[in-house]
Amino acid sequence: MWRSTWLVFSQAVTVAVAVLFVVLTLKPDWLPRGAGLGRTRLALPAPTLQLAAATAGAASGASSGATGPGYALAARRAAPAVVSVTATKMTRRNPHAEDPRFKFFFGDGPQSQQQVGLGSGVIVSPEGYLLTNHHVVEDATEIEVQLADGRQARARVVGSDAETDIAVLKIELDGLPVVTLGDVRALQVGDAVLAIGNPFNVGQTVTAGIVSALDRNQAGSSPFQNFIQTDAAINPGNSGGALVDAQGHLVGINTAIFSRSGGSLGIGFAVPVDTARAVMQALLGGGSVRRGWIGVEPRDLSAELAESLNLPVKTGVLITGVLQDGPAARGGLRPGDVVLKVGDKAVRNTGELFAAVAALAPDSQATLRVQRGPQAIEVPLQVGERPKAGGER
Repeated sequence: MWRSTWLVFSQAVTVAVAVLFVVLTLKPDWLPRGAGLGRTRLALPAPTLQLAAATAGAASGASSGATGPGYALAARRAAPAVVSVTATKMTRRNPHAEDPRFKFFFGDGPQSQQQVGLGSGVIVSPEGYLLTNHHVVEDATEIEVQLADGRQARARVVGSDAETDIAVLKIELDGLPVVTLGDVRALQVGDAVLAIGNPFNVGQTVTAGIVSALDRNQAGSSPFQNFIQTDAAINPGNSGGALVDAQGHLVGINTAIFSRSGGSLGIGFAVPVDTARAVMQALLGGGSVRRGWIGVEPRDLSAELAESLNLPVKTGVLITGVLQDGPAARGGLRPGDVVLKVGDKAVRNTGELFAAVAALAPDSQATLRVQRGPQAIEVPLQVGERPKAGGER
């Protein structure tokens, strides 16, 4: 009998629970207020709650004027001063254009043809001076500059230096935005940088990356090979544009890329802004850049070479040749000498020797610290002027 009683009881409880569930689901207002509902709450999944919190935080940050972790502020500071440069050049006349046989086969076409080149530039002075690349405006007959705000102006070339690939332009406009020059000496490998320019003429573009290396001497486009290397995307049309740091300060002028396809492969080079500034000052002051020259043929001193020559030093620049009657020869420098310092600047390779000598003023006096066999001596000499076409150091 107890089994039948337990069966009836269990069935009754099951029916009661089912009825209670239906009432709670469909008609909760039938129950007394607060009866068993204090513990019933609607909960969102954890990811949704995190997203909601993040959205709320972003909204409060936007309303308070706070900035996020990106580089929007740096771009806003620098981008208005970056311009697009359109250079019109005349192609060379065909030397056979007057040949009757040439005319018979090719007709009397135009003797010359316009070629349009695109690049970028950076406004560095409220007076309208711009920095760009020499190769962007080389042999240009007409230069047009377009600002980020849509204004356009004709530009004239104040001066240009092929060896650093830097040119200075001048435009006549009021209220020009100007970029702030940064400190290259504080730049370190791994620092974030932005490349701003007009690649492929698609319009002003900002790309981000880091400083991949400093003092690069493998770019091959200039004897002054102390480029800043970056992986920020640089493409044709970016030439002459700005490389800026995370604060929007100009640290370099984009000048070259390493590429097999013509597009960015993540290896770009920029002329440091201190080099560009020095070139600009020289061009504005005298119309050209005068560089020091001593007339030697140098070679990097390797550890093996130093050991074979029984030298007590392991770094420096070995002089393999001295130009007859040049500044170095007149000062007493000899083949086999190892240059350790130019003035108070230590030199560890030929690139550093080149830069240190080029920075000397022509006709000035300089002292070279030299290792000659077992002896360390000083060689005073009068600096010459570097020939325009290059030549020895």
